[in-house]
Amino acid sequence: MASIQTEREDKFDADSELVLPSLEKVIPEDGSVETSEVQLISTYFDTEDLDLLARGITVRRRRGDTDTGWHAKVPADKARTEIRLPLGTGEDSSVPHEMESLLVGAALGKPLARVATLTSLRRAHRLLDRDGSVVAEIADDTVTVDLAGADGHGWREWEVELGPAGSESTLKRVGKALVAAGAVRSAHSSKLHRALKSDAEPAHTGALGFVAEYLDQQTQAIFAGDVYLRRGMDPIHSTRVAIRRYRSTLRVFGDVFGEDRAVQLDAELTWYASVLGEVRDRQVLRARFSESVHDMPDHLLLGPVAARIENDLLAAQIRAREAIATELDGDRYRALLAQLREYSRGLPLDEGASKTTEDDLDKMARKAEKKAAKRVAQAIDGGEVEAMHRARKAAKRARYAAELVKPIVGKKAAKTRIERFTSVQEILGEHQDAVVAAAALLELGRTAGVTPGENGFSFGLLYARELQAASDARAEIAAFDL
Repeated sequence: MASIQTEREDKFDADSELVLPSLEKVIPEDGSVETSEVQLISTYFDTEDLDLLARGITVRRRRGDTDTGWHAKVPADKARTEIRLPLGTGEDSSVPHEMESLLVGAALGKPLARVATLTSLRRAHRLLDRDGSVVAEIADDTVTVDLAGADGHGWREWEVELGPAGSESTLKRVGKALVAAGAVRSAHSSKLHRALKSDAEPAHTGALGFVAEYLDQQTQAIFAGDVYLRRGMDPIHSTRVAIRRYRSTLRVFGDVFGEDRAVQLDAELTWYASVLGEVRDRQVLRARFSESVHDMPDHLLLGPVAARIENDLLAAQIRAREAIATELDGDRYRALLAQLREYSRGLPLDEGASKTTEDDLDKMARKAEKKAAKRVAQAIDGGEVEAMHRARKAAKRARYAAELVKPIVGKKAAKTRIERFTSVQEILGEHQDAVVAAAALLELGRTAGVTPGENGFSFGLLYARELQAASDARAEIAAFDL
């Protein structure tokens, strides 16, 4: 059975003559350092087209005195999730079936084969706190590469991995000390990228490079979500957010894309988001109603209210999760992943898109902000539920557009714009959640009302509470200074 752990590490290029600095200044008070030496042999596997590596995923069979076994590393925000299997599960030339099945989507159904073997002579320095817990491990690696049986190149690098007792400040302190000693933050995302020289020049530069990079970040999150879903984990919310960011970019910055292909991809992303949404909607409702029922006085809870809510919603959630599992192995979903992979290799641009400037992108982002403000004003004037929902979606697009142009307009300006529309999104999101919750409670109350031993009284109270929450959200957005 595979095990899972999260890791956070930074890499630094170090010339052969560099000396690792004294670690006294980065050791915790009353802490200590443990030093060891080991030889690690890592055989990496990927598709012929390096589809896993393109998504920041690596699969290796590691041998050595420590860290032995099969490892699949999958991006997860600023960290990575590592899925592990025992060494004896598979042979050198074959990825274990359990691990291969987790990666079938990211590999686009293609077979995995050996692409490189890296040997690392490692001198490891473990920083321990006063209790003996690991704060960080600094690895001084001398790496040699074997590609398809032929001797390759090599290099030296310093790698800092955060331990269970460490924090982001630990990484910063250690990184600062290594840079002061002459090291340079690595331009390579992994040892395998460097071995295969796969950190190639981006397909798009200039203004279009910002669009391509932002979309590629969302693609990476979607592919990572695929692996996590197959592992039985719950990446549904993060995957849907990545889809929304992708779709918003296609729309807000639509002038740079070839219209037909962008519209088709948008439709497929909408479809997949709706499949995931069937689970997410139930998750949100269960959490919301659990809190509401907990806050209600016991004498107002008539009948098995909590059980009715949990049983009905959980049953629907399980059915929706089963539907996701079916779609993950379907042709339509596989085609969507392949299309996202093609966009990462090069965006389908509209004629004249190459002339797009950074100012053009910012103008498109500001246009999205104006549209969001207009829709919010219209929703406030009319008060219709659907108008509020459209305003919420417009606010999300404005927020994501501000994220994309952050490298262009600067952190401070972007932060102001992002925070403003995040606030609008949250207020209108509460309105939408309350409206959806009220509709769900109405159905639950109707069922309870005709079931022996139950009645709809408590559901009516919860229903009224949601109506009030929606009213409060409308009042809050009306008073918001956009």
